[in-house]
Amino acid sequence: MTSRKLKFAIFGNTYQTHKSVAINQVLACLRAGGAEVYIDREYYEFLAASGLIAPDEVAVFDGDDFDASFVISMGGDGTFLKSAGRVGDKEIPILGVNIGRLGFLAGVNPNDFSECFRSLAAGDYDTESRAVIAVENDGEPFTDYGRALNDVAILKRDNASMISIRTQIDGEYLTTFRADGLIVSTPTGSTAYSLSNGGPIIVPGTHVLSLTAVAPHSLNIRPIVIPDTSTVTLTVESRSHNFLVAVDGRSEKCSDVTSLTIRKAPYQVRIVKRAGYRYFDTLREKMMWGMDKRS
Repeated sequence: MTSRKLKFAIFGNTYQTHKSVAINQVLACLRAGGAEVYIDREYYEFLAASGLIAPDEVAVFDGDDFDASFVISMGGDGTFLKSAGRVGDKEIPILGVNIGRLGFLAGVNPNDFSECFRSLAAGDYDTESRAVIAVENDGEPFTDYGRALNDVAILKRDNASMISIRTQIDGEYLTTFRADGLIVSTPTGSTAYSLSNGGPIIVPGTHVLSLTAVAPHSLNIRPIVIPDTSTVTLTVESRSHNFLVAVDGRSEKCSDVTSLTIRKAPYQVRIVKRAGYRYFDTLREKMMWGMDKRS
């Protein structure tokens, strides 16, 4: 078993100081292994201000000006999604170190990081490629973060009345959802917001998207699964003449005179999985299936 010199770019949660102490375990392991380490400036400044690392302790990068063997996401699934957005089409494998709660994407416990690092150095790991979806606004990219690993959600604003979402699949009219919103989800996002609204659990690697209404006006409305080669076109009407578009949870106000197009992005996100990882074991654990709550 041979090892190789690795280069890591680290992103992290910048809100919870008490959980971020795990960065010291990770940095100590990386240094001991002779790895090159770079930290996203926002995360670095948070750690330095919190006294968790010394000033000038590691190299820093800005924006998307980085390259690495691996990206480390320190946080929960929300942090992982932001990290994936920053990686974009670089397709650098991302390792999620879970200092959050649920952790479908961030699957490595900080206490297990040393063993995980040895596996990375030895090449004893797998990666899963996950589909990304892109949203366009009248044919133009939707702001700076128009691509989602989890989902794109069209939502009413605040206490506004429900919205009408005219939906076409590959140019063919499907229906007009009258609801509080509509979620277009990848398989990765099927266990997130979509699931909480009654959407199906979709196994990663399944080449489909799901459309799930949020609080639909009609009880006949049900989620629908479509091929991920499809182009989804949405025209929204709202009494307030605007609505929200949330891309992996980051929302932006949008005018209802626009037309939104959602389709698969031309690249995928690569997620590091330790050898022996099994999706159904993780699903069963996170969903607490088979647990007897009486015990």
